Amino acid sequence: MPNLRDKMARYGFESNDDYEFQVRCLLEGPTRTLRTLNIEGDSERRKSAFATALGRALEFPHLLYLDFTEAHPPLPDVLLPPSQDEMGRAEPPIDPLDLTVSEACAQSEGEPTVLILDQLQAADFREHIRLHRFINDCFWEVRGGRYYANPRHLLLFLISESPLYHSLQKESFRVWVGRISEHQVEYRPADFGLGAAAVPLFAALAELFRALGSAPTHSEFGHILTDLQLHVRTSEHLRLCLYGRAEGIMRDALAAPALRAPLDAVVAAAATLLVAEHIELRGDC
Repeated sequence: MPNLRDKMARYGFESNDDYEFQVRCLLEGPTRTLRTLNIEGDSERRKSAFATALGRALEFPHLLYLDFTEAHPPLPDVLLPPSQDEMGRAEPPIDPLDLTVSEACAQSEGEPTVLILDQLQAADFREHIRLHRFINDCFWEVRGGRYYANPRHLLLFLISESPLYHSLQKESFRVWVGRISEHQVEYRPADFGLGAAAVPLFAALAELFRALGSAPTHSEFGHILTDLQLHVRTSEHLRLCLYGRAEGIMRDALAAPALRAPLDAVVAAAATLLVAEHIELRGDC
């Protein structure tokens, strides 16, 4: 059976880091309040990709998403009926947050549901207070009406580019999604269908990535190997390849003078291997 990391990779989020433990803590926690995940990190929209991929990997039937920076968010499937005041006057349209949370409540009554609230720093602070009440009371109030959430079915993911409101943070399990993976993977030639002749190249690549402070994922590493076979012939080629293939490598870091020797070593090792044998890459790259 594929693990959580492999499942999330299928849905667009690839990392060397394993989030099994954090997700287990979240899912196996008490359900007297809504289980809430606070997704932090230095990765900007990578956090959004993490939240979406996690919801899909958990195979929840319903995944709802609201970005507070969107000027015109899409309408949810469940629309609240228009309302009038005591004088018969039509009230303003329902806010997108009210629509989305109300739909999440309705869906959670029958089936597992994930609600992702993204870019929460753009929301009015009063909405942060309402969300705190929602987590504890398990109902969302809209113009006097209450929409109840099933705490056994509903997961709430919160993403913000600034620290969460203190009370919201206290009710959440916090997870860090970094721009680069914290877990260093030591790749071996056999992982990519190569023999012992590729050992010097893999050693040179390992030294280069240590110098960069980077940990490429399996697919990124495989793409780099392919480029070394087909295209890379100079250190400048390798710089462009690394920036193009590895999400966590910054352009400025590749220009550092201290990186010249590690880059040259990789290019030389790749050239030696190409002379020695024809490389046939196999496996999932």
